[in-house]
Amino acid sequence: MIFEKIKSEVVSHLSYFIGSGNEAFVVDPRRDCQIYVDIAKREGMNIRHIFETHRNEDYVIGSLELASLTGAEIYHGPWPEFKYGEVVPDGQEFRVGKLKVTAIRTPGHTPGDISIAVADTATGGETVIVCTGDTLFVNDTGRTDFGGPEARREWSENLYDSIFNKLFPLGDHVVLCPAHGSGSVCGGKIADREMSTLGLERLMNPVLQLGREEFVRYKAEERHEYAPYFGRMEVLNVEGAPNFGVGPNPPALTAEEFKEKWEGGAIVLDTRPPPSFGAGHIKGSYSLALKRLGLVGWVLPHDRPVLLLMTSQSHFDYLTRNLSRIGYDNVAGYMAGSIVDWYKKGLPVERLDMMTVPELKKALDSGEDWLVLDVRSHDEWEEGHIEGATNIYVGLMEKRLDEVPQDRRVAVICKSGTRSGFASSIMLREGRENIHNVLGGMEAWKALGYPTVQ
Repeated sequence: MIFEKIKSEVVSHLSYFIGSGNEAFVVDPRRDCQIYVDIAKREGMNIRHIFETHRNEDYVIGSLELASLTGAEIYHGPWPEFKYGEVVPDGQEFRVGKLKVTAIRTPGHTPGDISIAVADTATGGETVIVCTGDTLFVNDTGRTDFGGPEARREWSENLYDSIFNKLFPLGDHVVLCPAHGSGSVCGGKIADREMSTLGLERLMNPVLQLGREEFVRYKAEERHEYAPYFGRMEVLNVEGAPNFGVGPNPPALTAEEFKEKWEGGAIVLDTRPPPSFGAGHIKGSYSLALKRLGLVGWVLPHDRPVLLLMTSQSHFDYLTRNLSRIGYDNVAGYMAGSIVDWYKKGLPVERLDMMTVPELKKALDSGEDWLVLDVRSHDEWEEGHIEGATNIYVGLMEKRLDEVPQDRRVAVICKSGTRSGFASSIMLREGRENIHNVLGGMEAWKALGYPTVQ
């Protein structure tokens, strides 16, 4: 038996290549799907089946292209009405070498979710692995809000029943293979640990310690954000996304060429660290460090050219691939060399004020009139924040900018200084002044022993 987990950055997407003999199947393939073909070649296997556990909202699925490359059949659940593939009946079995693969309907996250249970008949008839999609995560369960407020209770009830009546009966020993790890927006508190079993989740997952009614109430009231780009992902994943092929190859641009596209309306995505952005950046740029790239889905349109500004050319493939994984095929070029070439031409730059946590504490203690703007998630905010601060999630900053007064100095804070840098750049784009990014964020605030409230 061959088992490989493939992790995609940014949205913490997990997909799986599983095979036996000369046959294999893939669960929830990512858009740049050549990796599964390469694994199959390396192992001397043919990919026969592709399973989509649900309609994905946060990344583009690669099933159609992978099927065209391999001749594999695509299977998914009954909701929504996909324009490709086949609806798999509950309990249908597939033979893949010596593996018995069973599709199990596990609605809840959406009405069409399925899980894929795998038994290795070479060592017995028991299930050894189950791919649960967004039904069950390590330390968490899938969100139930995509059907709107009126459907949340029903979807939450279905989720509980799927976990306790469909998954747990497979056995405590079964290895859990979810579709996402920590950092995904498809769950609220997914653990950093990506290894677990159904038994461990039954015993340790805090949500699963609740009774059925408590669980349903908790899920129905859970707070999640809906990023604007989700709508495009839902359409692409139902209709089928354009082929990825060998991937994007936008041109390297001189400073003058970059300036021409910028003046023509292209959006600049500056992925340098926040202190570098603060020291000098191209006016109107978004500041978004590499590890927070997925936040572009809140602000970046899919129909306008995007220009990349990087710390190193080695980041190019990471950026373009991950942007394509969330539907952004509109990268029109990148700055060859670095922003130093822009500086050398005397082209216009803008700065973002920065401050340290001790500087912020001193200013607040001295009675200076500062608005502390905390742009972390609601859950992070509730775990502890600076007294008197205002909480606006970074993804909602453009929509809620009117709530930030223009006549006060603003100290923008997050966990470490990356999301606050992004939020600060959003405000700068809108012409706001007196904006300061707090370097080190709440991690530094707590490390220094400064007080928080809940």
